[in-house]
Amino acid sequence: MDGTLTVLGLETSCDETAAAVVRGRPGARGAVLSNWVHGQAELHGAFGGVVPEIAARAHAERADTAIARALAGAGLGAADLDAVAVTAGPGLIGGVISGVMAAEGFSRGAGLPLVAVNHLEGHALTPRLTDAVAFPYLLLLVSGGHCQLLAVQGLGRYRRLGGTIDDAPGEAFDKVAKLLGLGFPGGPEVERWAAKGDPARFAFPRPLLDRPGCDMSFSGLKTAVARAVMRLAEAQGGLWRRDIADLCAGFQAAAAEILAAKTARAVAAMGARPSALAVAGGVAANSELRAGLERVAAEAGLALVAPPLKLCTDNGAMIAWAGIERLAAGLADAPARPRPRWPLDAAAAPLIGSGKKGAKA
Repeated sequence: MDGTLTVLGLETSCDETAAAVVRGRPGARGAVLSNWVHGQAELHGAFGGVVPEIAARAHAERADTAIARALAGAGLGAADLDAVAVTAGPGLIGGVISGVMAAEGFSRGAGLPLVAVNHLEGHALTPRLTDAVAFPYLLLLVSGGHCQLLAVQGLGRYRRLGGTIDDAPGEAFDKVAKLLGLGFPGGPEVERWAAKGDPARFAFPRPLLDRPGCDMSFSGLKTAVARAVMRLAEAQGGLWRRDIADLCAGFQAAAAEILAAKTARAVAAMGARPSALAVAGGVAANSELRAGLERVAAEAGLALVAPPLKLCTDNGAMIAWAGIERLAAGLADAPARPRPRWPLDAAAAPLIGSGKKGAKA
């Protein structure tokens, strides 16, 4: 299929019900005609993390509204679309099922092809939506449920160079924020407090930096923060605001250093020179991480492609764009099969550990 395509994308893999309409063609920047996102932070905040059952019910209630809002925002109707794309995994299975059912119902009613999209592929292809990045490129996918370094060699062709063996970075940020009594989601709160703190006060570990390869670990770092909190509480009966700021700054600096160092190794491990270094996922919004990746890119003579925040976190536009890429390649699925796990690199060994989206893909 040649030419420009207009696709509606629906995303419900975790705690955002999102829909968007995107127009474009592979090899050129796409146009995001609408991008509607309904977050669930207020539903999960009291629990300090995403509750799968609550998330699934919220998606079921909002999916139809999301589709209607996306079409209205784009000023289009079903007759103006070429296809519907939907996240079919990996993710919290209740939410994935809610989205797939809504997308299937809409696509059948409108007589449109349905494209099943891997949530991770949506993130992986976002640099092509925003910057028309050419294959191959190196991607750091870093979020609340995933952390992988991927050689993006082509549509459907991904080689995992490394990933977390335990907690995802975003999950670690949330857990540290909960430990310190900060808000949810934890990433923005930790970054806000870190801006006022001293990153050198606490000597937090940088796990796996002393070992070869591109795999990462964040569980030990999170535990080190917890032990520091316990020591302070025992010594002074609680935490001062300065303590919280310094703990956040030290944790953030350690996490950013791990990610930057492992990304630098991945550049060398790719073999073929990448066209760019790209970053995607919610944690990509962290300013210290971006600064570290900018240094890595500069040292490697590469451009750093960091999509805008609204396209780093989970969104329907990335799903719509992945649908455009797959539809142009003649790949459409009906019905779509919801799945909690769906690795991009099927040849790689499964990653150990679990995040908000279940076992690592």
